[in-house]
Amino acid sequence: MPLIYTIILGLVFYLAKPIKWIQRKQARIAEGAMMLFIGVLIAKLAVSSGQSISLIFKMGPALILQELGHLATILVLPIALLLGFKKEAIGMTNSIGREPNVAVVVDKYGFNSAESRGVFAIFIIGTVIGTIFISFLVTFSLSFLPLHPYAFAMASGVGSASMNAAAIGPTLAAFPGLETQIEAFAGFSNLLSFCVGIYIVIFVALPLTEKIYDWLEPKIGREALVPETEDE
Repeated sequence: MPLIYTIILGLVFYLAKPIKWIQRKQARIAEGAMMLFIGVLIAKLAVSSGQSISLIFKMGPALILQELGHLATILVLPIALLLGFKKEAIGMTNSIGREPNVAVVVDKYGFNSAESRGVFAIFIIGTVIGTIFISFLVTFSLSFLPLHPYAFAMASGVGSASMNAAAIGPTLAAFPGLETQIEAFAGFSNLLSFCVGIYIVIFVALPLTEKIYDWLEPKIGREALVPETEDE
């Protein structure tokens, strides 16, 4: 919750007119400081992962196979097309849109491309409301899905430190006594989302999203919300 308050207050002060309480230079410094503070959490999760390394190895391929969840975002592509997005939809729906995915899209399509606009839009939305959304989603899932605690811990690793932390909280509260194991699986899963997930995006998710876009856009595409320029 402090992270959410910080993001909201930062946006309010940054956008405040006529007085700008936070300038662009200060915002960039705060961005680096945020990553520094989250690093403490990542270090804690890494220690928990090390303590439970034998248990993690016993899970075997399950930790790798759960990374296929990256592909589920492609199911939203038809909705993006119906709303009027064009190639922005490729950047928006090929993944959950965190730092590694942003880097892949920008590197492949260029910084000023429609695909990059799409992935940056999802990145910003995920930063502002992603922690709130995943916290409520985990709480709802814990109440209605009869899954093993380790499954919930693994599912919290979406490649975002802040969203990972927001998902761990309700899980730890629901399963007291398993704190170390849950933190271990959550931290290791988040690490895999960075390391393995990026290759799933490069070799599977992006090509598949492009194919589906080429097939669906002529059928259900609407007038573009953002006019495409010639240099794209």
